[in-house]
Amino acid sequence: MSNAIQRFFDAWELGAADARAEKITSAVTNTVRYDDPRTPDTVVGVDALCEYVGMFSANAPGWSAKVVGTDTTAGLTRATVAFGGLGPDGKEMIQHGQYFIEMDDELITRMVGFVGTGSA
Repeated sequence: MSNAIQRFFDAWELGAADARAEKITSAVTNTVRYDDPRTPDTVVGVDALCEYVGMFSANAPGWSAKVVGTDTTAGLTRATVAFGGLGPDGKEMIQHGQYFIEMDDELITRMVGFVGTGSA
């Protein structure tokens, strides 16, 4: 797995905006493009992406995003990520997502995420 992918998802659990932005900036290009089911439009650029990830941190304090598996085919990496933390009922919850990631050398250029791991 790419260190950039790990750094990007490590940033999701950081509550401090500066630390989160530093980690994200080290993982993506300035013109990164990001989509997932919760983005009505493509998130473009590192500043917009930092703001988007910050909303996750604010809405799910204490939650983490851990990469639990990756594979790469034809230059495209699929990462399975476990988002976990305490739910509204105080019990531990885990929600999985999959991301398809394009990279330029060492940095992420584009990511498209999906909730879950697909239908059987």
